[in-house]
Amino acid sequence: MPSFSKVDHIHVYVTDRLTTESWYHDVLGFTRIPQLEVWFNEGGPLTLVNGGVHIALFDHPTKRGATIAFSTDAENYLKWKTQLNKHNVEFKEYDHDLSWSFYFSDPDGNPYEITSFDYEDIAITNLN
Repeated sequence: MPSFSKVDHIHVYVTDRLTTESWYHDVLGFTRIPQLEVWFNEGGPLTLVNGGVHIALFDHPTKRGATIAFSTDAENYLKWKTQLNKHNVEFKEYDHDLSWSFYFSDPDGNPYEITSFDYEDIAITNLN
C-alpha cells in the first residue's frame, strides 16, 4: 500500500482571500508562504503557514467547507494513482508547475487531494 508523509494543506473556501488572510494572521498567526505567492498572483490559492500547518485560501462566492491535501513523494504519488485506479476511483490530475496533484472524492463526496512537490520526477514519468 502506498503511504503519505503528512497532511500537506487544507483548502478553505472564502469570499475574499485578502480579508480572510488578515483574520488568519491576526487571530491565528498564519503568514504567507512567499515561494507559493505565484499561484495567488495568477488567481489561485493564497497559501498561509503557521508551524507545520498550511492553509490554502480559495476565492469562492458560495462554496464553503474544506479539502484535505495529503503530501507524498514521487514514488508513492505514482503508487496512489495505481491504487485509486485499482478501486475505480475517478480522479483528475493537474500540473501546478511547482507540484503535481490529483483530486478525488470519497463515497460521500468529501473532497481530497494527493500532492507531491517532487515535480521533475513526476513530470518525467508522466511524459513517458
